[in-house]
Amino acid sequence: MSRLLLCLAFLPLVSGCQKSRTGFDGEAAYRYAGTQVSFGPRIPGSPGWQKAGDWIVAQMRTRADTVVEQRWTHKLANGDSLPMRNILARFRPTATDRVLYLTHWDTRPIADSDPNPANRTRPILGANDGASGVGLFVALGDLLKKTPPNVGVDLLFVDGEDYGTFGPPDVDVLIGSTYFASHLPSPGYQPIFGVLFDMIGDKDLNIYQEQNSLARAPEVVSRVWNEAANLGYAQYFIPQPKYAVTDDHIPLLAAGLRVIDVLDIDYGPNNSYHHTLADTMDKISAKSLGIVGDVAAALVTTQQ
Repeated sequence: MSRLLLCLAFLPLVSGCQKSRTGFDGEAAYRYAGTQVSFGPRIPGSPGWQKAGDWIVAQMRTRADTVVEQRWTHKLANGDSLPMRNILARFRPTATDRVLYLTHWDTRPIADSDPNPANRTRPILGANDGASGVGLFVALGDLLKKTPPNVGVDLLFVDGEDYGTFGPPDVDVLIGSTYFASHLPSPGYQPIFGVLFDMIGDKDLNIYQEQNSLARAPEVVSRVWNEAANLGYAQYFIPQPKYAVTDDHIPLLAAGLRVIDVLDIDYGPNNSYHHTLADTMDKISAKSLGIVGDVAAALVTTQQ
């Protein structure tokens, strides 16, 4: 039997023949991630950051009903100032029932986990850690423009997640999500649920349940993993806890929003690509983006 016939006969079982269940385009998500990487490192205040932010705004204005920017200056622990920019793309902005998706669009200014000490002061390109979520959201915008969601959807691109030092104590990290948590879009803003998507393009996709999410919004974890299982993705969305991760969901949970983290924290053999110069486009895949995009799309196109 030819490979094509095998794909047709065993489509739900053969991962190499993965097809979208929702119409989400993983290939487009990969291309959009590549555009982000082409701008170079997206360190707040840098030329690449300016170009990438402008591109995100321009793309979402052609897709979403409303695009809102939050701009402010963050005072660093050392006393310096850093320009910041959150971008909020809203679909059905007047809908009362809403879902919040967020991802960070900045990249780490230093490759501090690189195996080569000479590289540890150089900035990363962040194909997975910074661009994969952006690619996912722009491609999701394509789908939601053609197929409006059954709920209001907010796609939030947050800045400054990866700028400083993860502790304890945490210093100058999670900047954009912390700002958003205290500057919500409207009084009483309370989405039905929220999902942070971070590092979701890894070719070897294994998304475990993050422990802070399980402890503080277990019903959202169940919702997401059940949807993934219904779509046939249980081998990628593994229903087991693994790590507790400091990420952009933490400030939002502290503000009372029911937001969980969907991420594949094991990036490369022994996590060898994370925060290194190896975080490049060849390490991520359209297939992985398509899987996560299908789940993200299904969650907001099947709500009643």
